[in-house]
Amino acid sequence: MLYFILRRTVFAVVLLLAVSLCTYVLFSALPSDPAALTCGKNCTTEVIERNRVRLGYDKPILEQYGLFMEGIVKGRTYGPGEAAVHCPAPALGYSFKRHQCVTALISRSLPVTISVSVGAFVLWMLLGVGLGVLAALKRGRWQDRVATGFSVIGISLPTFFVALLAVLIFTVWWPVLDFPSYTGILTNPWKWAKALVLPWSTLAVVSASTYVRMTRNGVIEVMSEEFVRLGLAKGVRRSVLIVKYVLRAALVPIVTIAGLDFAALLGGAVITESVFNLPGVGKLAIEAVVDSDLPVLVATTLVAAAFIVLANAVVDVCYGFLDPRVREG
Repeated sequence: MLYFILRRTVFAVVLLLAVSLCTYVLFSALPSDPAALTCGKNCTTEVIERNRVRLGYDKPILEQYGLFMEGIVKGRTYGPGEAAVHCPAPALGYSFKRHQCVTALISRSLPVTISVSVGAFVLWMLLGVGLGVLAALKRGRWQDRVATGFSVIGISLPTFFVALLAVLIFTVWWPVLDFPSYTGILTNPWKWAKALVLPWSTLAVVSASTYVRMTRNGVIEVMSEEFVRLGLAKGVRRSVLIVKYVLRAALVPIVTIAGLDFAALLGGAVITESVFNLPGVGKLAIEAVVDSDLPVLVATTLVAAAFIVLANAVVDVCYGFLDPRVREG
């Protein structure tokens, strides 16, 4: 198992380096001049050239990438002399639009996105897997029809519609929530939770729908296996059989989807953060697109890619625990 984990870790590191190179080269190949994007319309040619040298855009692309990766490890100083700006490691660039190191911007936005992602993930897994198991065990009954109906409705509705509907119902028609601004969990846990209830619920309703169907189908398929009937015939309690064997086998394909969905949320729940005005990574990326802030856009893209790559590695390791045959491959 240790060799399996080590192999997956090395593969994840190599893949992450490849993704970072492709992302950096792709954004550098855009037709717009990245140095000209560092100041407004009235920016002079001299200022553009100084910014080009200051940010290293005057160097070849591969050398720029090398400096970028070196900055992640050691930190990086932008510009010479007294006007130089130093960004400590991991340095993901410097934003002339905001006059801040990109790492500082992401470090302020990432806790918001993590709060949204973790809460929504826990809620939709409990809701999706729970309703899916209930629907499978009560196949053909009203519980099955209710869970299936919830799944169909959730899949049919887009995220932005559910978010706007939640705001309309719970802040306008039935004002039980006053739609507070985001507050850190250490500052005020109550306001933190209150600001995230609607985002969590929105993502849970939309995302849990897929898990209801997958869990239901998986449990029904496993329940028809020979070892389940054999266990029941030998007197093994139905609850023990379901929890210890059926769910373990049925949840193997769900692990992949769950890991990737969680990584996508960590990369930035763009629509949800925008609707609920949450200062997360997704909203930061949208603002970077609007402001043509290339360093921030590159950094947020790399952060999202890193989460997806790491999630794939974690999913592979979880596969190894759930199914020993994977470790032998």
